[in-house]
Amino acid sequence: MIKIAIVSDSHKQTALTSEAIEFLLSQGAQYLVHAGDLEIQENLELLKNSNIPYVSIFGNNDFTLLSHSQKYNIYQEPHYFGIKKMKLKLMHIPNYLTPDSDVVIFGHTHIFHQEYKNGTLFINPGEVCGRDTHQTHCVLLEVTKTSYILKHYYRNIQSTKWEINTYE
Repeated sequence: MIKIAIVSDSHKQTALTSEAIEFLLSQGAQYLVHAGDLEIQENLELLKNSNIPYVSIFGNNDFTLLSHSQKYNIYQEPHYFGIKKMKLKLMHIPNYLTPDSDVVIFGHTHIFHQEYKNGTLFINPGEVCGRDTHQTHCVLLEVTKTSYILKHYYRNIQSTKWEINTYE
């Protein structure tokens, strides 16, 4: 089984981003994906310091991070990459929602979304920052030989208790 932590839309909220990453690591995450709008270098440092393989994408608010692309695993969209034998596509703005990968990850809308269509799993983990929903959201994708198990975690930004919805 592979466990992939997925977050998006940190928007300068380093504490919330750190809490989400640490929670997903405590759930056994082996890989970390950020779907853009990190805005500040401190959020990139959190990804790097997770001590697991990570990848991130530039969001529409990440222009100040362009000069850091050599130091961190942050790319222009869409970015294709692999984990084991899976092909993944990562973007911030959902302009490339074509089923040309096993998993397509995007952000920007701040709204959690999951859909399995034409052999492709589409995921938006929702917002980490809590700006629009006053909740922080993250996803743990568990990949087995026969299925995807998607765990959508969320909590009020004032709370420490994570709620979960599971999709298979």
